[in-house]
Order: sequence, then C-alpha cells, then structure tokens
Amino acid sequence: MEKKILKTVTRTQGNNQAIKDGSVKPKNFEFDFEEVPILVQAFRRMVRNLEFDVCEMAITTYLCAKEHGKKFTALPIFLVRGFHQEAIFVNAESNIKSPQDLQGGKIGVNRGYTVTTGVWARGILGESYGVDLNSITWVLSGDEHVAEYKAPSNVTSMGKDTTLEEMLINGEIDAAIGIESSNPIIKPLIDDATEVGFKSLQETGLYPINHLVVVKDQLIADYPDLAEDVFGAFAKAKQMYVEKLRAGDIPQPNKTDQMYRRVMEVTGADPLPYGIEPNRFNIEKLIDYAMGQSIITRRPSIEEVFVPSTLNLTA
Repeated sequence: MEKKILKTVTRTQGNNQAIKDGSVKPKNFEFDFEEVPILVQAFRRMVRNLEFDVCEMAITTYLCAKEHGKKFTALPIFLVRGFHQEAIFVNAESNIKSPQDLQGGKIGVNRGYTVTTGVWARGILGESYGVDLNSITWVLSGDEHVAEYKAPSNVTSMGKDTTLEEMLINGEIDAAIGIESSNPIIKPLIDDATEVGFKSLQETGLYPINHLVVVKDQLIADYPDLAEDVFGAFAKAKQMYVEKLRAGDIPQPNKTDQMYRRVMEVTGADPLPYGIEPNRFNIEKLIDYAMGQSIITRRPSIEEVFVPSTLNLTA
C-alpha cells in the first residue's frame, strides 16, 4: 500500500538529524521535507495558509493560533529549549543596571509580542525580579504570525527607518529582547545569565520550551494512527541524538549541543524529554505567562492543547 506523503518543515538539528537524513522514518507515512531557511517564515505560512501537513512551530505562536481557531493541533514533541535570561540586552552606558531599573520603561521585542522568547523573558522579569510588566511599553520590530491577534494597549511598533539595536544604542529604549548584536556597547542585562538559567533549572525545574510540532487537524481525523506514528519517528531520532550526547560522540558540538549535554549532567536525565508528563510544569508555566501577558484570553487545559492519542506518550 502506498504511504501517505506528509509535506513537512522542521529545521535540521541534532535531535532531528536522523529524520532529515532518512535514517528514521514513520511506519506508515513518508516525510517530504521543504527547507525554509528562515524558520519563522514557515510558522507564518502554516498559521496563515495551512501550507504544511507537519510543521515545527514556536509554542506561543501555536497557543495563540489555537485560540484563534487555526486548524492544526500539537504533538508533545519539544524540539528546542533554552534559557531566556540571556535574551535581554541593555546599553552598557545607560542607567539600567538591574531588572528593577526597567520599571516604567521601554523594552524592544524582536519581531512580535507573541514571540516565544519574549514571553519567557517577560515572565522571568515579572516572576523572578518583580518587574511590573504592565508598566512597560513594549516596542516591536515586526508583526504577529497570527494576524487576528490584538496586542495590549502598552504594545507599540518601532519606526520603519530604524532597528532595535539602533534604538538601544541611542537610548530610545531601555532594553531589548531577542536581538543579535556585535556592538560592544550592548550587553546582557542579567550578569552570568547562563549560570542563572541553570540555577533556576536546578532550584525550580524551569526549563523553557521554545518549539513543538503541529499537524493539520484534517489529517489527524483522516488517519487515526498518524499522530502516534509521527511522534514515534521524532522520538527515535531524538533518542539517537541523546545517546550520542551521553557518549560524547558528537565530533564538533555546537553551543546547543553543549547546553543539552550540560543539562544532562545537571539533571541526570534526558535533556530533551518528549511527552506531556515530563514537561507538565513547564507547559503550565508557559500557559500561565501567556495568560498573564494577554497572549491568550482563555486558559486551555493541557489536554486541549495536544492531540488526544498522544496524551500518554513519552520518550
């Protein structure tokens, strides 16, 4: 019997390598990969036009899209994680020396207000440092993937003839989230941010999720075994990667590989667990942040967020 071909987008990375090179495949389906060099453009194409059958997606983009009735549902495959204390930048010559100094100020956010890095970073500022997020004016460099989304009144857009980096250097904003800059005047707000992130992991279990995988609802309805089959393929590929991490068998580990290896050393566990139960705390935390920041207006249960046949799967 001919296998159903699934038009798929996922960025090539350690935990997906075996899927992308064909070493691992679903049992009853075939992936047909489209390479989208700027991955966030794939998120937008999926949200606005349902262009793919299976698509990697930022988790808060998904939560927002789901609230607005987009016809796809997530699998608990958590492809990308990280520590967002290191995503907040300030001008070293400014008067901003600590998170509390941002109270009542202006903070730039790379791309949209619903970008996942921004949601986690704001949550950390609010929960860990007591910053009143409603006192901040959030200045965006782009728009939202979910066109129907309406941001809070304290969210605005920057001018067309500037960048967040320039605004930070010129003192037009007090900080910026998610920018990249080689200018030495721009530095992380939080000292030893990476170490702070690992300390938070050890003390509270906070280990932010960035990306998951979504599948078209019509395909889930048409093929009852699809969700579990896709989950199984991603899980097997991830397990192969984790085994290489554990064995030190990655010839030229990049920064992400090194981070996951350290997470493994700190926790003694798989640094990329898939499934709801091993990730429930962090999923709930992100939903809390999304509610508090007006990314979503109704708090969904975790069971609403993921395909029912995957609720008890772990890997």
